[in-house]
Amino acid sequence: MTIGSPTGRESGPLSLPQKTPAHGAQSASGFDFLVFVGRFRPFHLGHLTVMKRALSLGRHLIVLVGSSRQARSHRNPFRFEEVRSCIEGAFTPEESGRITVLPLIDRYNDLEWIRDVQAAVHGVVVQHHRPADGSPPKIGLIGHSKDHSSYYLRMFPQWGAVECANVRGISATPIRDAYFADAATALEEWKEALPATVAAFLAEFARTDEYKRLAEESAYIAKYRAGWANAPYPPTFLTADAVVVLSGHVLLVERRGLPGRGLLALPGGFVGQHERIKDAMIRELREETKLKIPVGFLEGGIRASQIFDHPYRSTRGRTVTQAFLIQLKPTDEGFPKVRGGDDAKSARWMPIADIDPERMFEDHYHIIQTMIALSNG
Repeated sequence: MTIGSPTGRESGPLSLPQKTPAHGAQSASGFDFLVFVGRFRPFHLGHLTVMKRALSLGRHLIVLVGSSRQARSHRNPFRFEEVRSCIEGAFTPEESGRITVLPLIDRYNDLEWIRDVQAAVHGVVVQHHRPADGSPPKIGLIGHSKDHSSYYLRMFPQWGAVECANVRGISATPIRDAYFADAATALEEWKEALPATVAAFLAEFARTDEYKRLAEESAYIAKYRAGWANAPYPPTFLTADAVVVLSGHVLLVERRGLPGRGLLALPGGFVGQHERIKDAMIRELREETKLKIPVGFLEGGIRASQIFDHPYRSTRGRTVTQAFLIQLKPTDEGFPKVRGGDDAKSARWMPIADIDPERMFEDHYHIIQTMIALSNG
């Protein structure tokens, strides 16, 4: 079963609810709402079985689709709307009337993620819970608590829980890996694990240009990781990123190569063996945007810096980045001229309000939001 965490980390195999409720759970017939968090990419029969069990235990099922509202990637290839359609297509109209499917974005911050989950659940409860006696709703989480990525089950002590046990070994990850290696072969190999509507969606998606791009990216990532397979220790990469802001705009580049070709990103890159992180940030900024502002002025504009080190923030492997917020002062000459260079196909000044998270590379949208918040501190 796929389980969502504050950053959408995927868990292990398919899980089914145990016959005995977990510690702190409501009785089997006592739930008004059960909450199921996952990424569901793709939605498979393990997810379906758990959801049907949830409908037998509770009056209403709230499905929160993690890692929503971000650019397509090998790990998250399908939009929220596509995932929701796959889920809803697997149920009868009567069952669908008892299910609410909502997006949940990756926050990389437990408190913010908990707030989002609470808000989503509260909104559904307000809409569907109107008891004549005014009694409070009985809410529970359904999920597998024996995996390192599902520690979120302990984040909501005010709710009950239905614990799940692993069965059969069905997991979204190998399905996804096989699908992007060879769609036709994967759909035949995994046909017993996929609802018919999901198999049809995957077959149709495999004919799109998006599939071709993601398959190319998947092969690139596999080759990239294989290059480090014989290292004595799992590698950790260090990068630096520049968040340059001016008059409500942020400086972005369009990525030229894989992964994330065509996506918007912050100027940045890997730190050299013999340079400081700040120096690497400024070097990459100037190389990728051809920004002509002198180094001294850029250094003088640094207002904050922060490390972003979530273990799964990059599909390439363990990558830690330090982002620097550079605030430039407005001048009568307007925005400094920029153009793409090195790894960047193009560079542009973009209004902060116009930044679309579904066009941003990896966690760069989150980095921008975090660094802008620091500028107001």
